[in-house]
Amino acid sequence: MANTAPPANQKELFGHPVGLYILFFTEMWERFSYYGMRAILVLYLVSATTGGNAGLGWTSSEALVLYGWYTMLVYVVSIPGGILADKVFGQKKAVLIGGIILVCGHGILAVEEMWAFYTGLGLIIAGVGLLKPNISTMVGGLYKVGDIRRDKGFTIFYIGINLGAFLSSLIVGYVGEKIGWHYGFGLAGIAMAFGLMVYLWGQKYLTNVGNLLSKAEMAEGASITDLIADLLKSPLQLIITVVLLVVSIVGWVTIGFGYGLLFIFLSLVVGIMMMVYKDLTSQIMKDRYVVMLLSFILVIVFWGAFEQAGGLMNIYALDKTNRILPFSLPLIGNEVPASFFQSLNALFIILFGVLIANFWAKRKLKSKEASSIFKMATGVIIMGLGFVFMAAASLQYASNGAAAMYWLVLAYLLHTIGELCSSPVALSFITKLAPMRYASLMMGVYFAATGLGNKVAGVIGEFSQGEPTKIELIASRENLTPFLKVKDSILVKGKNFKIKTKIYPENGQFKAIDLNTNEPVLGLVKFENENGEKEIINLLKEENVTQENPYHAIFSFRNNDEKLSKEELDYSGIVIIDEVQTQMEFRTFIGITIFTVIFASIVLMMLKPLKRLTHGAEDDERKMPEQEPFDIAIEPKK
Repeated sequence: MANTAPPANQKELFGHPVGLYILFFTEMWERFSYYGMRAILVLYLVSATTGGNAGLGWTSSEALVLYGWYTMLVYVVSIPGGILADKVFGQKKAVLIGGIILVCGHGILAVEEMWAFYTGLGLIIAGVGLLKPNISTMVGGLYKVGDIRRDKGFTIFYIGINLGAFLSSLIVGYVGEKIGWHYGFGLAGIAMAFGLMVYLWGQKYLTNVGNLLSKAEMAEGASITDLIADLLKSPLQLIITVVLLVVSIVGWVTIGFGYGLLFIFLSLVVGIMMMVYKDLTSQIMKDRYVVMLLSFILVIVFWGAFEQAGGLMNIYALDKTNRILPFSLPLIGNEVPASFFQSLNALFIILFGVLIANFWAKRKLKSKEASSIFKMATGVIIMGLGFVFMAAASLQYASNGAAAMYWLVLAYLLHTIGELCSSPVALSFITKLAPMRYASLMMGVYFAATGLGNKVAGVIGEFSQGEPTKIELIASRENLTPFLKVKDSILVKGKNFKIKTKIYPENGQFKAIDLNTNEPVLGLVKFENENGEKEIINLLKEENVTQENPYHAIFSFRNNDEKLSKEELDYSGIVIIDEVQTQMEFRTFIGITIFTVIFASIVLMMLKPLKRLTHGAEDDERKMPEQEPFDIAIEPKK
């Protein structure tokens, strides 16, 4: 009897191609590694260099700066990652190469050296850039055009993403906080290795998907090089781009190298976007294109606020939240690790994703307003309102010295509901409006907008920490060691360190007393600017601070030259007044709420003209409710 079994690449399991489950587990382990590392990254940066599980001792502001750049680049590098897949490797090989790079990146992070830390971050950025934009596209390639199972396939894939994100925050978070940060980084690498093995084993089920396009198929897509060449021939667009580039170069000189490169990148993106608009011949496509560009602003605003989760809110959970339970749990005891709160977003997505998808589907079937712009703007408002709970947490911390855990839980709940309304819909909306010839390019710009939103989140977090007073260390090693918990080891290794103090005015000056030794700290330092000391004195007087009711400050020191001998010290630092920082964080949380609500409300007021400019791109969707779950599933969890 002839063998009637379908080829390996066409085999099905539970009504779907087996390849779906290969990609499911590959992405689940990749997201496990990414979100596990993300859950402990900022905590590792700000943790003290003393104690058994030493961190890097960075200030919150310094940690949030790095976090902003890192999360931005992870998304921006998706653009060259997609281009390399389209033009050089094919999606399938790009995912493989990205997976290998990710294993190396997470593995190197397990090494306790600064060169390894920065190298590991760089490799993770490159690896995610190759893997992320291509594996989701491969899921779609498993189904023929018009296959009704495609939407459910993406839903299954989406569950894998959130399952990995949920478990990683608990498992990697526990290992990182309770056992050792670098063990947590190493565990993330092991998880990625599992995903890579699954992907390699399942290649026989992916033979017809993700392959490199033929030259004829490549020619159908848009070429960035062609757009740039056309830009050089278009006087008006070229002048605008050149002006932006000049401003970017000025920014490079005045603000710094990183921002200069970012501004140059954005200037080129603006130039390319103008050329796309010029190339469109249909007024309908031009109008839709304008609406799509406006939706990118919504994307930036959303992620600029939402991504406080891994940065500022993560630090808040560590330093300012009462995480003590009235009972003990196995392994963790009665103190909840700060990283566990990172699992709430994925958990709420799993719990409420289908409910929210059904809510919008029912509205659409009842002919009520359920357009993509409406959902995106509503999601931004709901997410922004979540920061009201963080503002309440700040007030409670200011009065009690600790904030309750339920504030974080409620904030993450509203943030997740906002995400389910806004984020998945954004990508689906872009696919409806993008000109066919520039569809891939618009996907890249979407990821760039997401990355820019992440950078905005870092800037907001940095702003919330205020402008600290700069100091220099003048003490000798002998004078300094009594203030450190582990004698000499920190200074011998040239590590950063912090001294927590209480401060209050006295005889026209101010005193800073170490909370552990009850010894004065000011004799160890000198202020870089005399005005800095005067500002602290004036502040304490204005706030009626006394010895009986003092303020609290952290003297944070960073080693300027690790090559010095252990007898020499070259440390500079900053003074951070906790009460002032708390006030800044409260204003930041309230400011995010006000801005997001006002901005999204303005978009809602412009809803009718914006919908007119889409020229009915979504008018027939109410007749196809089966498409709605695809909105939720198409976009991987951020």
